Parts: sequence; C-alpha cells; structure tokens
Amino acid sequence: MRRSIATVSVAVLGLALITPGAAHAEPSPSGDPLSPADQASLAAGVGIAPKAPYGAKPKGPNPFLAEVADPAKVDYSGWVNYMKTQSQAKAAARLSAQKAAGKAAKAATPPVVVDEDELPGTSGGNDIPVNAQRITGYGTGSGQFSKLRILGSLDNETVSTPTVAPAPEDDGSITLAGATGIGVGTQRGAVINSQIGDGPHGRQTGDGSNDFDFFKITAQAGKTLTVQTATPTGPLDTVLQLFAPDGTLLAVNDDFGGLDSKITYQVPATGDFYAAVAAYGGLPADPFDSGSGGGIGDPTPPTEGPYTLTATSAGVDQDFFAVKLKAGDVIGSSVKGSATYLTVYDTVPREAHGSRQDASFIYPADSPLPAGGNAVTDYVATKAGWHYVGVATGSGAYDITVEAYRPVLQGAKPVQTLYLDFDGARVNTAVLGGAGNRDLSPLAAFLTSWGLTRADEDALIDAVVAGVTENIKHDLEASGLNNKFKIKIADSKNNADQWGKANVSRVVVGGTIDESGIDTIGIAQSIDPGNFETEETALVLLDVLSSPADSTPASLNTYLGPTSDRLAFVAQGLSNVIAHEAGHFFGNFHTDNQDELPNLMDAGGTGFGTLFGVGPDNIGGTADDVDVDFGDSTFLPAEGFVGTEDTLGRIVFGVTS
Repeated sequence: MRRSIATVSVAVLGLALITPGAAHAEPSPSGDPLSPADQASLAAGVGIAPKAPYGAKPKGPNPFLAEVADPAKVDYSGWVNYMKTQSQAKAAARLSAQKAAGKAAKAATPPVVVDEDELPGTSGGNDIPVNAQRITGYGTGSGQFSKLRILGSLDNETVSTPTVAPAPEDDGSITLAGATGIGVGTQRGAVINSQIGDGPHGRQTGDGSNDFDFFKITAQAGKTLTVQTATPTGPLDTVLQLFAPDGTLLAVNDDFGGLDSKITYQVPATGDFYAAVAAYGGLPADPFDSGSGGGIGDPTPPTEGPYTLTATSAGVDQDFFAVKLKAGDVIGSSVKGSATYLTVYDTVPREAHGSRQDASFIYPADSPLPAGGNAVTDYVATKAGWHYVGVATGSGAYDITVEAYRPVLQGAKPVQTLYLDFDGARVNTAVLGGAGNRDLSPLAAFLTSWGLTRADEDALIDAVVAGVTENIKHDLEASGLNNKFKIKIADSKNNADQWGKANVSRVVVGGTIDESGIDTIGIAQSIDPGNFETEETALVLLDVLSSPADSTPASLNTYLGPTSDRLAFVAQGLSNVIAHEAGHFFGNFHTDNQDELPNLMDAGGTGFGTLFGVGPDNIGGTADDVDVDFGDSTFLPAEGFVGTEDTLGRIVFGVTS
C-alpha cells in the first residue's frame, strides 16, 4: 500500500543532505573487496569507476535505466555528462523537425512570456514558495495556456574574494583544516590557489593513500555557502565535499558543467563548516583522518594537480513561480541562461524533483517534455492546486520553459497493457543500448538454479503475475488518487502473445547477460513521465538472479535458507524486479536504497535484499518478509536529483483511461 515519509517544508534549492553511515570494508556485489574509502565514495553518491572523457559514452548500460549488479563499476558522472550532450542534440533535432514541418510549426501555439516581477537588482521578493510569483491562466484546461516562458534574473549579494594563502600541509582532515578567513571580522569570501598531491599522502610526495585539502569556513544562518573549484591547467578532476564539525557529510559534487566542482548550501544555523577538495576516485573514508584514502587506484589513478578554490558566504537569490495544476497534469521544465539549478515543488510545498542536469535524453521519442538546457525537471501532479517552479545557482538573466500536458490515454478507449513474457523472446536490444536482435532463453531454463523443478513453472508464473498485479495495479487502484486508473496485466502462460499490439508495453523475463549483450539484471527502454510512449520494452535477465548463494547480493539464492518457501520468495523477488523495470517506462527514476523506506524503485547494489522484500531475519520466503511497494522516497544520490520522488503518483496518472 501507499507509503509516505515525513518532510520539512523549507525552500532550499539544490541542497542534498547526505548522511552516510560509517564506511567499512566489505565486498562489492561482484565479490571484489572495497576499501573504506571506496565505501565512503559510493555512500556519498560519487562513483569510483574510471570516468569516460567528458561527453563520451561510458562503458556498460545506462545506470539510470538499468538495475546494475555492482555500482562500483558504474561511471555515474560520465553518464550524466554524456546524457547532457545527447539531450542538447535531441533538443536541436526536435527544433529542426518542427521547422521542417512548416505549417505544423507555424500552427503550434507559442508560449506565453512572463517577466519576473521582483525588482531588478534585488532579491527576497519571491525566494520561497509562499512568496512565489503567481502566474494565473496557466494549465491544461479549456481557455488556459499550457506553454510558459519565464524571463528573470538572479541577483546575488556582492562579496569580495581576497586571495588567501593556502595552509601548509598536512591539511587533509577537519582537525587539520586550513583557514579561509571567511566569517572572521567582515570577510565573507576567499580565493585560494592550492594543489592536490603535494601533501604527505600524495602520489609523488607521500605514501600514496591520496591527498585531501580541507578548508574551514564560518557562516551565518540564512546565508548561502558557495564553494567551487577551477582547474585551468593540469589533469586534476576535482570532487568537493562539505562537512559539519562532527563529520556529517552535508553536500557533495563531482562534475558541474565540466570536470570542476561546485556546491551551494543554505546555512540553517550559524557555525563552522569544512570544505574538502579531493580527486575523483579517492575520497576520504574518515574526514578526521588525513591518511584514510584508499590508495592510488588501478588502472586509472586519481588525478593530481593545481586548482583554484573560490568560497563565499553571502545572500544568494533564488526565484519561485507558482502555477495552478490539475491532478494528472504532467509538467516539464528546462532552464537556460545563468541559472544552473531547477526544481519543482508540490502543493505541500515539498521539493519533488530538483535537478542541476539534463537527463531528458532518456525520455522516449514520443515524449513532448522539454529537452535541452542547463537543467531539466519533470513532475506528475497528484493533487490539484498551486505548484512551484524554482531556479537558483547563478548570477544574471535566466530563461525558463514550463510545459504542461495531459496523459495521452486520458479519454481514449485503448487501455495500457503490461505484457509479461516468460517464454523467451527475440529482442531488438538496440532500443536498450545493446547491439541488435538477440534470442533470450525462457524462465524455465533457470528453475533448477533456484531449487525448483519444471513442475513448479506454472505455479511460479502465476505467483509472479499475482505479485506484479499487486504491485502495479491493485496498490495504485487502492491509492484513490485516480479513479480512472486502468491497466491490464497479461502474460505468456495465460494469454496469447500481446507484443506488437497497440498500447502494449512488455517485460521479457528470461535470458542472460551473455545472450543479451547487456551487463545488467534489468533494463528499461526509457524513463517516461506521463507514459507518452505506450509501447516499450524492458528486460529482466535471470543469470545473476539465479547465481549461487552468496556469490552476489543480487542473487535470490543468497537469501534462501532451510525454512524458506522457495517458490514464494523467487516469485516475490521476480515480481518486484519486474515492477521496478515497468516503473521506469511508466515514468520513475531510481530511489535511494539506503534510506529507511523500501521502494520498488530502489536501486540495487548492496540494497538488493531490500528490493526483494527480505525481512529482518535476512532470510527470504519467511513470515517477516516485507511487502515492497511504490510510494515516496528520496532520489538515488548517485544520479544527482534532489527531493522526494512519489513513484506511485508518477505512474497512476500516466496509466489511465
């Protein structure tokens, strides 16, 4: 059933609070040992895999679309950078297509332009949702305009940034942090020229465990800390972290429009903060221990070299605009110009989708949502009322596009069908990032690997179908959010092959990594807020899920014991993974697998037991197993979004009739 999480209604744009547990050495899902430093990096949402050159396509499947077995092998930053370049190309191609359409382009309704009414050169007039500039007449109803262009300006407090000499080494921990002077007397900013690699733990000058530079900043409540790096020369690829005095990680950033890094953090209470500069691939396991790095790295060592750090504690402008939506409205927003952070708040108001990136490349071709920009967001309104679009992190003019749509199946006779294919299939894996047509083996080929027999096949399929039906039909109906929600669940055992018919999306359950050519457990064709493309494919591969016990946390066998109901647990695990992949092409991103609430969109990695519904006894198929559902959860930190994702609400209106 539907879950919710407690939230605090504050307007803090771009603030991702990250409080990872203490890092400890443990194997990755592939069995390779991870150092405490690697554990800390992954817990902070920073990858440890070798990074592809900026804009180049990384190796492996797109992790935004895939349920990867081992996050340690994923180049998250590389995929974010690649998708940004591809999203810009997609936006340009769409514009060219519109121009080529000629008459259709001329007939297209132009956006209504609204100017920010905050006085030029000032801030504070529309900095929180309650003070948002209200835009009337916007919406998807008769007589309303559904395309909006907002022109405004971010006007920040001006702060001087004198050059400050770097602290002598060793400055690689909170207790050894160098002084910036910020917060002492009237000083509010600083520029420091320093270097990663010149300390006692650097690659060339020390023991090679990795060099870190920490800086102390004192800031007042209500101000915004802005910390950024610039590396005009040398190979250094920086990562920035911001710590509280007790070592709590408050914010982190790897790449910000390039390989340099930037953090903006709104100060909740006056006090000291500690900014840390490190190289990608080598964060500290313990911010109080300058020697807690994980080593040089192999085959691609962390980079070293010079950088310039600019830090300020000042008033920073952020602007909110209110639009009134109907339940089921699907809105997409993009921003160009100075602003690099874009967000949408729901009616609470609660941040629902904050972004400093453009991942619209993974929308399907039929999606009308905006693509291209410094940042792109999307949202499906679950309640009627005022919603809030906000921008921040920049200085000067910005240009926001906000477009609203109704679900494509609304009012139409066709019903969305979700078809589960257990018989093996020929799949064009090119739509999933693969090489083309591949033949995948059926579910039956994997039964013995779970200790089941051919005689169990029909019962297993029926149990899986029942689980998927509960996850993606009954729970959504019971939510009461949309009385027109309607979906048909069909399967290859009980129904004729549905694939190829109108409004049929499928999940193929079977096959292996070798057969598919895609190194993943599951993968979907797109993330489609609003379900504008109603005929998509996802895979749930079964080789890792049926691998020997304890070989990986991603194997269902790892959680089976003498007291387990094997058939029930295998069905439960499979139905959850199937619902997860369908959840992608019905509109959901990944959620955090380390927070307190299990969610069907939780990423895998070391959290597979949570996704499978394993209870506190850590044995699957027993009485304490958990019913994992769609609901509210924070976005997966590694994928860079901020806020609370309502994974049930994003589906329940896109799948409607």
